[in-house]
Amino acid sequence: MDFAQYWIWFAAALALGILEILIPGYILLGFALGAAAVGIIFLAGGVFATYLAGSLPITLVAFGVLSLIAWLVMRYVFGLKTGQVKVWDTDINDR
Repeated sequence: MDFAQYWIWFAAALALGILEILIPGYILLGFALGAAAVGIIFLAGGVFATYLAGSLPITLVAFGVLSLIAWLVMRYVFGLKTGQVKVWDTDINDR
């Protein structure tokens, strides 16, 4: 069960974080946070980690759900606020 090793999930989170720097857009960052969360679950151990380690599809579903939650939280916190529109008063060529 190599997928249940915590360091693999942390390595995936690091790789996705580096890709987010190279390809910005806050999309891969949600996946990186989801992978880090699954890595933390496996590092902490316990009943839930044992349940996840039993099946790769269940682990991938947990990764997807955690990634979606992370992306939605980032979208809520860092997203464009309502009524926040950039209005340009001057042009670069006006002097």
